[in-house]
Amino acid sequence: MSCESRIPCIDFSKNTEDLVEGSEGWNDLCKQVGEACAKFGFFQLVYDQAPVKLHEELLVGMKELFSLSDKTKEKNVHSKPHRKTGYLAKIEAVPLFESLGIINAHILDEAREFTDLMWPNDNPTLCQTIHSVAKMLQELEGVVRKMIFENLGVEDYYDSNMKNSDNIFRVLKYKAPRNDESNIGLPPHTDKSILAILYQYTNGLEFLSKEGQWLETQPGTFIVLAGEALMAWSNGRIHAPTHRVVINGEKDRHSYAIFATPNEGATVEIPKELIDKDHPLQFRSFDYMEFLRYLYANPHLDNHLKIYAGVEAV
Repeated sequence: MSCESRIPCIDFSKNTEDLVEGSEGWNDLCKQVGEACAKFGFFQLVYDQAPVKLHEELLVGMKELFSLSDKTKEKNVHSKPHRKTGYLAKIEAVPLFESLGIINAHILDEAREFTDLMWPNDNPTLCQTIHSVAKMLQELEGVVRKMIFENLGVEDYYDSNMKNSDNIFRVLKYKAPRNDESNIGLPPHTDKSILAILYQYTNGLEFLSKEGQWLETQPGTFIVLAGEALMAWSNGRIHAPTHRVVINGEKDRHSYAIFATPNEGATVEIPKELIDKDHPLQFRSFDYMEFLRYLYANPHLDNHLKIYAGVEAV
């Protein structure tokens, strides 16, 4: 599948050897990924290793999940102060939005714990589907992150960065708006994660370019977007894009995504190699979970990251 030329599109499926580290194709992809993340903070990714059948099976499973009672879905909880964990719904600012999340669903036991919670009588088919999709996305996110690090020249930090992060797999639903409702599924925002990779069955995800233009992404491709944790860690070299979800048409919108985040106790600290006279220090080191607690305690503020960890230029 191809992408529109208006927004960055990178093809991981042209040649399987392109994903072999050190190959000419790998080096070219590293450059493309790095440039897209620096200039836009997001890109569409063509990746045909995910069978169409797997997307279809997950969509069927999502519809089953969201048709469960609220009482059942509300069992999906997590203690971390992170909006992308657990069940989210009935939020006044985003009435069309509903979502469920699983931490580290690429681990089969974690996926099974979630489906056993939703279906005490077992649902092995959906458990395996969630696990397979989450594992694919977790591996794909690792490849993209490695390419970003190599392009920045800080690949020596990759292993420790991966070790100190978790991933959250989410299934998302947006109800089709009634005539009297806004069609904004999620208002403009930036993610607080390291990276996210999302697949949408219908369009609706839009990104705000640095020039102030809303760019619409296509369905049927993966969409990679950088979050504020990566922007801070890269000393501002990676852009965290503002994005929103707009519901078009009269049908509910479904998507799924993985969000890579620093784990409990992880510190976001800029590598010394990314600080120089042309790139002075922009953010002090900070505990990621403490940053989230600050963010949720001060929802009225804008530019939370800059206020919390920004370093004033001298």
